[in-house]
Amino acid sequence: MLGAIAGDIIGSPYEADPIKRTDFPLFSHASTYTDDSVLTIALADSILSAESYLENLKQYAETYPNVGYGPTFIRWARSNSREPYSSYGNGSAMRVSPVAWAYDTLEEVVTAAGESSAVTHNHPEGVKGAQATAAAIFLARTGSDREAIRSHVRREYGYSLEATLDQIRPAYSFDMTCQGTVPVAILAFLESTDWEHAVRLAVSLGGDSDTLACITGSIAEAFYGGVPAPIATRALEILGRSRQLVEVTEAFRESYACP
Repeated sequence: MLGAIAGDIIGSPYEADPIKRTDFPLFSHASTYTDDSVLTIALADSILSAESYLENLKQYAETYPNVGYGPTFIRWARSNSREPYSSYGNGSAMRVSPVAWAYDTLEEVVTAAGESSAVTHNHPEGVKGAQATAAAIFLARTGSDREAIRSHVRREYGYSLEATLDQIRPAYSFDMTCQGTVPVAILAFLESTDWEHAVRLAVSLGGDSDTLACITGSIAEAFYGGVPAPIATRALEILGRSRQLVEVTEAFRESYACP
């Protein structure tokens, strides 16, 4: 979960100013948490408190109103509707990481990931993106190697994971869909050597950088046993602009033994 938040913060300055290289500052004056972190923590809060995903997503969107939500999500969050809006955007995958830490079996994780997605992103591609991300995190935290994770995601979710990032990067551009974000975020993890390298690879694609780094960071955290301490400390300092967000994050990490 902290891997998702740190990835979001690191990627945030590059969403509006994309880059195609890995040698960039991890943090700057422009580094901040976005809707990726806020909604990740909203799901963590739901798991801790047994509040519904729907209620907490709406509540957190009201409490943290200006952090980069998509226009369709904003309309839904501000409305009285309790119905999903058939999105296949990458919002379902960016927020799912707590689910992958809260359950003991892959089946439970995949089911809960689908439920967390379907509150808003009930399009099959939106659900698939959340489930593929959660499955990758669960497999990573339970000892699967890279090739087992690649094979599972390819077999169960149909994502092509054969191309390299060097092949993808030149033509890759901003893409807010699950199908355009989740596979390349997983590839960034698969090509990485450590957590920081994974996030740098994700940002270097030059797309929806905060969400790419959020998804990649969440898988890399599970695989590499955590976020490097200096990066985690700085990310929590930035998140600490909101006491509630830090308190929920720390409570979840303690409750579910996150690294």
